[in-house]
Amino acid sequence: MWSIVGLAFGTVLGLAGYFGGFAAFTLVLLFGAAGFLAGRAYEGEINLVDMFSRR
Repeated sequence: MWSIVGLAFGTVLGLAGYFGGFAAFTLVLLFGAAGFLAGRAYEGEINLVDMFSRR
């Protein structure tokens, strides 16, 4: 399943880069990474408070 998700994300990044340029590519990449982190936090696999807090 994750290979299909990776393929879809790569395709979206490629299309954003081709049609929108580097700025669109970067924006899609940042939103994708934020969505990935939010999804992992929602499923309970990572704890964002521990990740972003200073110790």
